[in-house]
Amino acid sequence: MTKFIGCIDLHNGEVKQIVGGTLTSKEEDVPKTNFVSQHPSSYYAKLYKDRDVQGCHVIKLGPNNDDAAREALQESPQFLQVGGGINDTNCLEWLKWASKVIVTSWLFTKEGHFQLKRLERLTELCGKDRIVVDLSCRKTQDGRWIVAMNKWQTLTDLELNADTFRELRKYTNEFLIHAADVEGLCGGIDELLVSKLFEWTKDYDDLKIVYAGGAKSVDDLKLVDELSLRESRFDIR
Repeated sequence: MTKFIGCIDLHNGEVKQIVGGTLTSKEEDVPKTNFVSQHPSSYYAKLYKDRDVQGCHVIKLGPNNDDAAREALQESPQFLQVGGGINDTNCLEWLKWASKVIVTSWLFTKEGHFQLKRLERLTELCGKDRIVVDLSCRKTQDGRWIVAMNKWQTLTDLELNADTFRELRKYTNEFLIHAADVEGLCGGIDELLVSKLFEWTKDYDDLKIVYAGGAKSVDDLKLVDELSLRESRFDIR
């Protein structure tokens, strides 16, 4: 059965829900938010731990978030996953408190070229069971889903398809996929993407897939459950 995965998104040290695609690298640009919390990150870390909502994420959206991330992780040690700026020089430090590290942009060059050797390096350091590969994506006009990096502003050369999951499952057993085009809009999930994710990974019982983007109610959780034929390895954030 599909489960809910909580998330603590951090922006400038505050817990926020940001509309996908409005967060840029320009300091003068103010992202559009649905929600800015008055509570610290540790409040939500304790909330998820007390209610045993397993697999939840702490995501650092840009700079000035390390302290808030540590506060959340240290409130619930080895319970939360952490992402944002993860690479081979800091992954082990974050794993002192986090259950897993989530890696995204570091797997690509600045131009968006996928670097498999970097993922191999991370797996050597952490072990495949402590890495989550973020393959958040945007849909192109020709109907393909392409992994997006740099706050989802840059399309990479990595396409989501069966071959991609077949290769990358050698290095991790969990993937996080944001549907960046609908993230934060609360207008419903990308049903076609969820169906394709199931199709591409249906032969791999050891893989966990966490879909994120567009969910507005518990009905979307039920919908993901139906689209993934009620396989327990498909969750929604």
